[in-house]
Amino acid sequence: MRRTKEDAEKTRLTVLEAALTLFSRDGYSLTTLSRIAKEAGCSRGPIYWHFQTKDDLYEAVLAYSQEPLEALVAECQAMDNRPVDAMNHFIERWLGLLANDRKYRQSFEILLNKTELTDAMNRTLKRERQLTRSIIALFQTLVEQAQKDGQITTEEAPEDLGLLSYTYLMGITQTWLFSPRLFSLKQQAPFFQRQFWRLLVGRD
Repeated sequence: MRRTKEDAEKTRLTVLEAALTLFSRDGYSLTTLSRIAKEAGCSRGPIYWHFQTKDDLYEAVLAYSQEPLEALVAECQAMDNRPVDAMNHFIERWLGLLANDRKYRQSFEILLNKTELTDAMNRTLKRERQLTRSIIALFQTLVEQAQKDGQITTEEAPEDLGLLSYTYLMGITQTWLFSPRLFSLKQQAPFFQRQFWRLLVGRD
């Protein structure tokens, strides 16, 4: 029977869902293509049709967290005439994705807690590092613009505050993913957003 494009896409998404489940549960090293095929209810053939290697599949799984953040960076860059609003929007969206989007959350967890980073993952790591730099640069630019507009006052350098913003968000993310029962991210998100401004510039 001839496979349609819709059938092929459905199979690809099923394989991605299976890989997401196994990578997040068992880690990268223990997850084989055979196990992914079993989880997806297919042979390895359909996997190789869409992904040449396990690393290619891993890269696609990590895109679940990378693509929304890349889009968010672009969205907030377009709000540079409203830098405080842009920073608030970024933080709210980051925490909201973690709390409400399972695939995004699992993808982030795979990168942070379930992967032994090797040279074989160079493309994925390169993209992740570029994303990190772009987020830091975004906050640096927004802080600098807010200073020029007189919306915030601080003696700290924008480049330092850009780095602080990223490490603050990553600290919350890593802590919650490592121990999600420690606190409710949905309930605490407004608190974390308020504390961001106190940390950044001593503002309520």
